[in-house]
Amino acid sequence: MDDREELRADLDAWIGREGDPQLARDPVNPAMIRHWCDAVGDYNPVYTDPDFAAKSVHGALVAPPAMLQAWTMRGLRPPEDASARPAPFTEVMRLLDAAGYTSVVATNCRQEYRRYLREGDLLSVTTRVAAVSDEKKTALGVGRFVDEEMIYRDAAGEEVARMTFRLLKFKPPVSRADAQAKAPAAAAPARRRPRPAQSRDNAFFWEGVAAGELRIQRCAGCKVLRHPPGPMCPHCHSLDWDTVTASGRGHVYSYVVAHHPPVPPFSYPNAIALIELDEGTRLVSNLVGIDPGDIAIGLRVRVEFTRVDEDLVLPLFRPDPF
Repeated sequence: MDDREELRADLDAWIGREGDPQLARDPVNPAMIRHWCDAVGDYNPVYTDPDFAAKSVHGALVAPPAMLQAWTMRGLRPPEDASARPAPFTEVMRLLDAAGYTSVVATNCRQEYRRYLREGDLLSVTTRVAAVSDEKKTALGVGRFVDEEMIYRDAAGEEVARMTFRLLKFKPPVSRADAQAKAPAAAAPARRRPRPAQSRDNAFFWEGVAAGELRIQRCAGCKVLRHPPGPMCPHCHSLDWDTVTASGRGHVYSYVVAHHPPVPPFSYPNAIALIELDEGTRLVSNLVGIDPGDIAIGLRVRVEFTRVDEDLVLPLFRPDPF
């Protein structure tokens, strides 16, 4: 038996075996439903309005079906249970890691609902590995698809839903650093910054940048400025517009400093800011001439038209001392 056949046999030994049931920490309750609905923007009143729900076909509040997994999630650092049996899914992951399939990506999830969950339902979930594919060649690398099936039951043992979650465990491709270490030394080609998307709607903006001007689109009807540019005014729906030249001054409305992963040709740490111009519109750009640790919301900045390569000028921003 070769290594591949041995791995197949070890994986098959865990397929179909159920782990220990995992009990929800809390019964279905209106507070968690409300928080979930707020988080995802679900405003169906049968989930949050007791009076409306009482008059509906449900007769009382029900939980959003897609909230299923939230009821039995164990938290970021669940307590260890020394008496628990080895979880089949965990053992399959361990076998695949040991065989070199160390990278993972989720591919799809399917849920099936038997009935709505109601206040007071206390769920438990039992997990099993439904299938592990043979080795497949994918765009990410050679890997195996794993189907994890979760069966949800109420306190009486009735199945209320089930979920099948599929992921791909794959062997990471050889990194660029490793490939370069093994290959003869060669001069790396220069990497250019990505080209901004240009169209008839925003051509005036980039023509202005090339001329050293920050041009902002203005509705010819209601005179409201807008950015990013567009063919129609979102306020009065006019198709007519002209431009104004902004002062180039404003302040940092929000920002993020990217550290990892480094993507050529950008330098890191990479300060990316949402700039609110004094004219009122906002645009995203890089901050230069400042230590990332000194950036703060409200920092006054001014535009600096910078040639980043032979044919690209960008409006970058640096601290404004005035």
